[in-house]
Amino acid sequence: MSQDKYYQLLRENYGSREAVLTEIINLEAILQLPKGTEHFVSDIHGEFNAFDHVLRNGSGSVKEKLKECLEDDIDINELAVLIYYPEEKILQVKEEISPSELSDWYEKNIMLLTRVTNYASRKYTRSKVRKALPQRFSYIIEELLTEVSDQDKYEYYHAIIDKIIELNQAPALIHDLSETIQRLVVDHLHVVGDIYDRGPSPDLIMDRLIDYHSVDIQWGNHDMVWIAAVSGSLLSIINLIRISARYANLDTLEEGYGINLRPIVEYAKKYYEPLDVFAPKLLAGDNSVSETEKRTLNLVQQTTAILQFKLEGQLITRRKCFKMQDRAMLSKVNYEDNTIEIGGVCYELKNFSIPTVDIDDPCKLTLEEEAILEKLKVSFQSSDRLRKHMDFLMEKGSMYLCYNGNLLIHGCIPLHENGDYKSLTLEGRHYSGKDLLDYFERQVRISYRNPQVTDDIPTDLMWYLWTGECSSLFGKDAMTTFERYYIEDKATHEEVKNSYYKLRNEEDVCRYILRTFELPESGHIINGHTPVKEKDGENPIKANGHLVVIDGGFAKAYQKQTGLAGYTLLSNSYGIQLAAHQPFTSIEDTIKNGFDILSTKRLVDKVDQRTTVSQTNIGKRLIQEREDLEELYLNF
Repeated sequence: MSQDKYYQLLRENYGSREAVLTEIINLEAILQLPKGTEHFVSDIHGEFNAFDHVLRNGSGSVKEKLKECLEDDIDINELAVLIYYPEEKILQVKEEISPSELSDWYEKNIMLLTRVTNYASRKYTRSKVRKALPQRFSYIIEELLTEVSDQDKYEYYHAIIDKIIELNQAPALIHDLSETIQRLVVDHLHVVGDIYDRGPSPDLIMDRLIDYHSVDIQWGNHDMVWIAAVSGSLLSIINLIRISARYANLDTLEEGYGINLRPIVEYAKKYYEPLDVFAPKLLAGDNSVSETEKRTLNLVQQTTAILQFKLEGQLITRRKCFKMQDRAMLSKVNYEDNTIEIGGVCYELKNFSIPTVDIDDPCKLTLEEEAILEKLKVSFQSSDRLRKHMDFLMEKGSMYLCYNGNLLIHGCIPLHENGDYKSLTLEGRHYSGKDLLDYFERQVRISYRNPQVTDDIPTDLMWYLWTGECSSLFGKDAMTTFERYYIEDKATHEEVKNSYYKLRNEEDVCRYILRTFELPESGHIINGHTPVKEKDGENPIKANGHLVVIDGGFAKAYQKQTGLAGYTLLSNSYGIQLAAHQPFTSIEDTIKNGFDILSTKRLVDKVDQRTTVSQTNIGKRLIQEREDLEELYLNF
């Protein structure tokens, strides 16, 4: 767009010189406000209830606001639970007190919630607060917020509340005030990867994120498999089903997304028999899965593992540039004595049942398998709900994000041992560091736009992002799925992490990475992906505060390793805090006992002066708008 056309559009949007002046003053005032609170979460892995609770309590931010604005004699825990779960709390109160007492309870809590809403809205413009209000009570809430501290309008204020109670609208108003508080306490949410796999309800998490007021997502390796499946990657579809069977989550595919798994289930039952190594991973004491279901999960996992190894072999053959020839496992097997040589050592294969493998051409699919894969692809790509969720991941997601001076990335920046960037060479070009991640993102978007193509470089690269040595999402030398299933020697199961995971403890390395991404050296790298083993003394804050790892174990499968149930990060105008969480029990426990999962907070960084909007990404855009309007004002 030419400069003249741009200013013509500005002139049309602002009908007069006075209107331009008003907007300049408005923008200048906004730039001086304290920046909003950013909330960082990572590695949610399908654990909807725990994630939803963390969103509702703002990783402790809601209680902090209550402590700041209310008197000591008010029960903060009771009010916090009401804000988190208003409908459930009201039902409990109705069972415990009489109808006459209920009216007083409504009035008291509406007044308290109005005070908290008013306090939480202080650092926002009136326009932004108005937009945050739920539609059905927007006028009433705005009136209450305006009059709550005006003693001259005491009767007016209480008349509104009394009439709301009389018309049986108090529960609805309490609900809307509670949601407004949650929204005002956290201005923006960052999800640093891995929404999917392991836990049972990633689809519910996606629904919650789609409805969230302001969010961005940095893709994780598990998210990438789901994006790749909808993009047409047959290998990703099979891997996704295998993982779902391994963690007893086929219901997510069948009921959550309407995927027809009957072809693969019938095929599995036709050719395979259960083996212990393929038993689904269930939490101790989980009796929700029947023996029949366990058998089906076992067979599906076993079948999809073999299909995965076949498809991997095909991909590795056509993409020699990926340098993954040593991972074409079916082609390395000695089928005469059921052994395989890895790193010069010969290993016996256990539980290696291969009724559907042609040992003369082990990576070749049967006609039956080709038909099943085509049906699965059609089913995945025909799911409206899955498409909606993946569209959202593409719209809000990216390989990394530079935001308010920080670098958000799920996995790593591949490095050599000496700290130099590790490069991937494709089609005669070398990609490393920021360029590598930018290249990956371009290819992901190309593949997603062309879902009917199943074996081009962009689609194959999405699989590489799951398991390749130079993948910023994977960050290891190899994924030893084959060895874990079929070789007893655990030495073969080891997956060597990229040097990044050692070097990220060094301040100079983190500063170097921040410079590469054109960020201030005072910024922070925010990682997920690798669970922090706090119980073993590992510190999530590294490199003198320049890097923070916030994968602490949302997924229940990880909590034995980590000793806690997840980290989250909060960045407000005063600095950055890391919050560690206890395992989430249930909504019922929260309602009855006031249980909250926040355990401790640690200071990561504290600023000398409060950060204002002018110092943020949004502020830079507003400054440019202000400068353009000033130019327009002078030439109006």
